[in-house]
Amino acid sequence: MHRILIPAALALATVVATVGIVFVVGMRTRWRWVLSAVRRLNRRFFNPYQMRTAGTPGAYASVIQHRGRTSGRNYETPVGAMPTADGFVIALPYGTHADWLRNVVAHGSATVVHEGATYDVDSPQVVPTASVGDDLPSGEERLLRRFNVDQCLRLRIVTRASMPT
Repeated sequence: MHRILIPAALALATVVATVGIVFVVGMRTRWRWVLSAVRRLNRRFFNPYQMRTAGTPGAYASVIQHRGRTSGRNYETPVGAMPTADGFVIALPYGTHADWLRNVVAHGSATVVHEGATYDVDSPQVVPTASVGDDLPSGEERLLRRFNVDQCLRLRIVTRASMPT
């Protein structure tokens, strides 16, 4: 029995280590196929789970509500929005190819639900991460550097649409 289990465990460990290495290297070096695969995996499996708590007080993720640039449909996407003095900064680990980002930039506005409050935002600007470094928590800044995330989306608050209850 152990003649089968030990090689199977080693093979599984090798596969897991290889996938981990490809993920880290692919994200750091911006391999397009890795970014696309991770983006699809998140959209299909992790985003629906994340949406259960996104935007609520204490949740890691906020929600960005946006309109499709061609379909006109309304969408909600979990994002890591970090508040700034006049709005929010959202890191772009997949670059500028995410559909939600393209929708927000095309329409020039969106709504962010953060910590239970809803904010109308506009003036979307893709900016270098280095230019918003002072607005980021130090742990987040280190993580973005580690994964070579060199762009963020800056949004300006227009109005606070609702207060948390």
